[in-house]
Amino acid sequence: MRILSSILLLVILSFEMKAQDISKFNDETFIYKGDTLPVRVLYPKNFDATKKYPLVLFLHGRGESGNNNKSQLIHGSKLFLEKQDEFPAIVVFPQCSKDSYWANVNIVTDKEKGKRHFNFQQGGKPTKAMSLLLAYLKELKKLAYLDEDRFYVGGLSMGGMGTYEMLRRQPNTFAAAFAICGGDHVKNVRKYAHKVNLWIFHGAKDDVVIPEFSLLIHEELKRLGAKPKYTVYPDANHNSWDPAFKEPEVLPWLFSHKK
Repeated sequence: MRILSSILLLVILSFEMKAQDISKFNDETFIYKGDTLPVRVLYPKNFDATKKYPLVLFLHGRGESGNNNKSQLIHGSKLFLEKQDEFPAIVVFPQCSKDSYWANVNIVTDKEKGKRHFNFQQGGKPTKAMSLLLAYLKELKKLAYLDEDRFYVGGLSMGGMGTYEMLRRQPNTFAAAFAICGGDHVKNVRKYAHKVNLWIFHGAKDDVVIPEFSLLIHEELKRLGAKPKYTVYPDANHNSWDPAFKEPEVLPWLFSHKK
């Protein structure tokens, strides 16, 4: 089964790479305290370092973890590549290693039922992957061609969890964010409730990361007086990212926000 899954992933990855022409995503790495963060970066057409561009940080899901600096482009990269002319931006796709996780969450696997239970932490030290990402973000902020009033972050599944994690650790950095089928400890919400414009997506039939996680965050944001966007797809299971990426307003909404 594992071999079949690996072959299927390679077939999908090969197809996606061919369709998207990943050569347009610069192959880069960031090294911090002996650890390496593989990164793919999409630069605007006719990039001009004397101009200012928005930054989008896109966090992939668990299935795209590794160190090949390719798999993280499976989901989401096509959206930004196709909209390059309309929304010129620096779009960054970091890759989380398989031995780490974007978010500080305790995962317990029920072997009998084959289910994973996510216990989101309130506070705590960042994971190795998040520590690398935070250090990388600090370096990005030094780049003169990035407009710090237009920093955005988003992700799916583990990356959705990582999005909330990033927001609570860097609440004053991002103008807007989107989280697809993610989750967070409800008590963390107050840290970013009035700092960031947020659009939350989830599939109503999600049996991997249950939709209640997003619902609780949405309700807490509203209780605190925030006005998040919240979209639930009635027939979607865990893959709520495909319909989310098809939302005609997702990028116009994201890039409309400034700090």
